[in-house]
Amino acid sequence: MIDLTTTYMGLALKNPLVVASSGLTGSVAGVKRCAEAGAAAVVLKSLFEEQILAQTQALAAYADEAAHGEAAEYLHGYGRELGPRTYLQLVEEAKRAVDVPIIASLNCHSASSWVDYARKLEAAGADAIELNLALMPVAQAQPAAAVEELYLRIVHEVKARVAIPVAVKVGPYFSSFAHVAKKLCADVMEGPGFSVGWCGPGPTEKNLRWRGADALVLFNRFYQLDIDIHQLKLVAGNPYSSSAEIHTPLRWVSLLAGRIDAELAATTGVHDGRDAIKQLLAGAQVVQLCSTLYLHGLGRIGEILRELSLWMQTQGFTRLADFRGRLSQAQSPEPEDHERWQYVKLFVGLE
Repeated sequence: MIDLTTTYMGLALKNPLVVASSGLTGSVAGVKRCAEAGAAAVVLKSLFEEQILAQTQALAAYADEAAHGEAAEYLHGYGRELGPRTYLQLVEEAKRAVDVPIIASLNCHSASSWVDYARKLEAAGADAIELNLALMPVAQAQPAAAVEELYLRIVHEVKARVAIPVAVKVGPYFSSFAHVAKKLCADVMEGPGFSVGWCGPGPTEKNLRWRGADALVLFNRFYQLDIDIHQLKLVAGNPYSSSAEIHTPLRWVSLLAGRIDAELAATTGVHDGRDAIKQLLAGAQVVQLCSTLYLHGLGRIGEILRELSLWMQTQGFTRLADFRGRLSQAQSPEPEDHERWQYVKLFVGLE
């Protein structure tokens, strides 16, 4: 008897397949289709800061024209409420519509306002929150340490103010990702890099313990840039990943599994059962699906589950725990191989 049940951030799941944040999960109807197709959980389409800012700025312009202080203050506040209102409704209705965990997604730039939205999502019934930290530092004056501190501030401030689990979805572009991953997930005492109450009431001088993320989602796939050489303009690149992109998240899942105080969700490059199996062997708690569902339809979820079950039966495994992390560095008899393959050429003699 094959048992695919698992947990993710303390949430009970019927299998390890989660639909990633995307247009597929941007409506109640979409969430229902994902659940009916066999997904064990869904991450809702992200609430973007730009959405809220655009609505707030439009109302702010009107408020400024009104030239009435009290009215202006009201409209500025109303703009901040208007942005997440529809999203909160999506959380509430999705929770009523399906019996799988609903994970809300926030696409953050700053922490101060997002802490407030995170608390609203918790109140709306979200089972967990995924912080989509899609920051691409391009400013030459911004040092790496400042970028890392921004990530930590956002995570710690949100964790200080919500009781539900928090996952952090990040990109791989750090000079020392293992170090950043450990800091994002570790519970730490207040240090010189943080200011207590940075964005509102939180840990006090007598309680300076900051909670780390409950899970890391590896990795955020930034939208690709391309150039049209005929029109001489910038255009969007291929929005979908391929199985060939699995190697970077696979490497880091295998390196971090069992070595940080958080679970790992693997995403980017998971397109079929083989890809899902690889990530589970590397140590992923769950795998998130997106591009393959756009390319092949939601029926792909069932196909992957069947491939996983058949493989487990062939290998003599009955539970995910029988093999999860077996090929992680932490469980490997030859842990140096996880780093050595970075340098081995695909073909001998190829330079």
